[in-house]
Amino acid sequence: MARVLQPKDRDVTAERLLDSSMRNSYDPDVDVDWNAPLVDGLGFMPEERVSLYGTHLWDRLTPEQRLELSKHEIGSITSVGLWTEIVLMQLLARYAADLDPRSPHTHYALTEIGDETRHAIMFGKGIARLGLPAYGPPRVVRVPAKLFGAIIGGPAMFASVLVVEETTDRLQRSMLDDERIQPMIRMINRIHVVEEARHVRYAREELVRGMSKLSRPALELHRLVTAVVGATVMDILVHPGAYAAVGLDPREARRVALANPHHHESRRWMAEKIVAFLDEVGMIGGPSKAIWKRAHLI
Repeated sequence: MARVLQPKDRDVTAERLLDSSMRNSYDPDVDVDWNAPLVDGLGFMPEERVSLYGTHLWDRLTPEQRLELSKHEIGSITSVGLWTEIVLMQLLARYAADLDPRSPHTHYALTEIGDETRHAIMFGKGIARLGLPAYGPPRVVRVPAKLFGAIIGGPAMFASVLVVEETTDRLQRSMLDDERIQPMIRMINRIHVVEEARHVRYAREELVRGMSKLSRPALELHRLVTAVVGATVMDILVHPGAYAAVGLDPREARRVALANPHHHESRRWMAEKIVAFLDEVGMIGGPSKAIWKRAHLI
């Protein structure tokens, strides 16, 4: 179990994060060259992270189709990321409403909402620049997510945020210096990685504080919510429409992707760091641990 952080630590951390926000933040309208042409032949995500990589369906695709599939998959991942940013803004706004408005801890929560607003706009512009649909999550996920945003708080809220942020963060970090990837994609990733590092620090510390206050039944509930969120988000990152865009049967392709050992390994790789942290603080365990295993996250 990680050490228990004391309430006074909140404002110390917040002041440091606020200072970092002032010194090291981006303006996507200025820092991303939205008018630059895409570079012929460069990819949109590493081939080895495409969900069908290594399967018979991947072998059937031409190099051009593989490139197109990588574009649609990163567009789908970005669409889901954009949607989760908006859900996070709702959670943070509800969280901040109950905090002391004089506190640096509150000020950083509000600063993070501003960051996430810019990120959501940046992702939307990126999807539009690539000429892609706004895939996003299916309705079966959107509807219960509204209830989640309205009632979930405490450790499950922060743990769920961390699962979403840190899994996609690992994929984005892998592309920062990868010259196989489009420059626009790399710059979007750079902005998000730098600013999300502060958000992750904030959420990790709040999770550790909250864990110390949970009873055993409450702990199992928070573990269950986090496991379900993690598994669900990983399952919806790639919309079946991405497969249809390159001429594949979407149902067959999704079935093949979900059974693909390479894709399973990519999931575990994306989740490796956050799973280690959640396990350390006690958020993974009990009956809900099976959900993490079935989702190929551990």
